[in-house]
Amino acid sequence: MYRHLLIFLLLFLTAGSAFAAEHLRLATTTSTDNSGLLAELLPPFEQANDCHVDVIAVGTGKAIKLGETGDVDVILVHARSKEDKFVADGYGVDRRDVMYNDFVILGPENDPAGIKGSKDAVAAMTKISDSKATFVSRGDDSGTNTREKQLWKAANVTPNGAWYLEAGRGMGEVIIMAGERQGYTLSDRGTYLAFKDKTPLKVLVEGDKRLFNPYGVIMVNPKKYPHVKVDLAKKFMDFLTSAQGKALIAGFRRGGEQLFYVQ
Repeated sequence: MYRHLLIFLLLFLTAGSAFAAEHLRLATTTSTDNSGLLAELLPPFEQANDCHVDVIAVGTGKAIKLGETGDVDVILVHARSKEDKFVADGYGVDRRDVMYNDFVILGPENDPAGIKGSKDAVAAMTKISDSKATFVSRGDDSGTNTREKQLWKAANVTPNGAWYLEAGRGMGEVIIMAGERQGYTLSDRGTYLAFKDKTPLKVLVEGDKRLFNPYGVIMVNPKKYPHVKVDLAKKFMDFLTSAQGKALIAGFRRGGEQLFYVQ
């Protein structure tokens, strides 16, 4: 009986300490989650600060909305124009550069649009539209979807019709969907590398400066939302941009390939 009581007390104390730990609410992109980067970054931070990071992994647009409504303490996203507006509108403070990689245009090996090897992303999007080859869009106001729209605009194309599918899903799911349909899609390189063994799609277009993909971290403005955990949010941002954080980001690999780079 006493042994059972001791076990119960130990479980109670363990659970109590878990609830007592401070929680940081982070809204971030599906790419940081799908790639596996967060699983590498968060445990050292949580252990060092006796806290737990509650992650909401959504598209950048939705992550920013969560910041605008004060439902999170910090956001880690990748759509610079939207990030700047978030700060300019008074919702965020202290934006910092964290890392970067690039976007790539994926497609099937038979490449019906004939874009393989092109260094011009806009010309490639034009060819996909002209050929009416299947293109699967995230369609979710994410950073990737934002960049896709910019490329279509630069190509003077308004994508519509049976060839253009808006999935409203995260990047990993869209890669799988496009592969099943032998179609094209725009992806961040990190998520593609994490999923390339699950899809027949190949990188067909890369290297265009318009495919540059920077990530920034922003604290939600505590003057607008006093419940924001300022100290913990600052510690998290300091960690991401510290020598330790940069080493973890730069050292993170999938299949031997580096997914993210730091400045």
